[in-house]
Amino acid sequence: MDSQLLTSERQAKIRALLEAEGRVLAAPLAKRFHVSEDTVRRDLRDLAQAGLCRRVYGGAVPLAPSEGSLTRRQNIAPARKAALARAVTAMIDPGTLLFIDAGSTNLAVADALAENAGLTVVTNAPLIACALLERPGIETILIGGRVDAVTGACFGPKALADAQRFRPDVLILGACGIDADEGVTGHVFEECELKAALASRSRRIFVAAANDKIGTAAPYTVIPTDRISALFVESDCDLVAVAAMEALGVAVMRAEPEVAGARQPRALRT
Repeated sequence: MDSQLLTSERQAKIRALLEAEGRVLAAPLAKRFHVSEDTVRRDLRDLAQAGLCRRVYGGAVPLAPSEGSLTRRQNIAPARKAALARAVTAMIDPGTLLFIDAGSTNLAVADALAENAGLTVVTNAPLIACALLERPGIETILIGGRVDAVTGACFGPKALADAQRFRPDVLILGACGIDADEGVTGHVFEECELKAALASRSRRIFVAAANDKIGTAAPYTVIPTDRISALFVESDCDLVAVAAMEALGVAVMRAEPEVAGARQPRALRT
């Protein structure tokens, strides 16, 4: 490898490696480019400051996607989100006290809940509450706080106080990014604070994540990966990308893309 690469050229190659491999480490990069680890760390810092990656211990991972407002996100890949939602709802027993966190995939989960299931659903997302408002057999509770137009979530002191009143059987936790080493992460500090508080009070935690969120990280930590009870991924998710999560004891479930039938989600095999 040419040791005389310009900084911009080396950083472009690091970006390409990050896209291809999903994670880069400073020490191997230093050897690859015949530069010091300090030089590579500066490269990674520059890329992170430009919003092109997320620095983690020893290297970097892709930055978790940020796709705009909830209204916009719910129109992105709706069929894939519906498939994830079917997998999630197949694992929810009647009589469950269920907390559904904000998010476009979680909105699809709310839409997929069966009627007359005897569920109590608590949410911090007005759109999710509205989706369940006239659903027979589902009692809906909306916790309060400032409504954020981008995330579609209520959070802040009022929402945190309300969250202390519940001990959910299942928390369906929204994730901006999820990585075996970095856990579940998010872009908004206040929202992540509420997510973490809810996770600490929940018996089981489900996360449904689209392919573009796997192996990525956002600035704020919610929970470590081993706190996840079940991770639901798309039918064509890279098996290697989630193998490390299975190694941590997370049950990884792959959604079925077909609409027909009511098959249970399958455990992901590596």
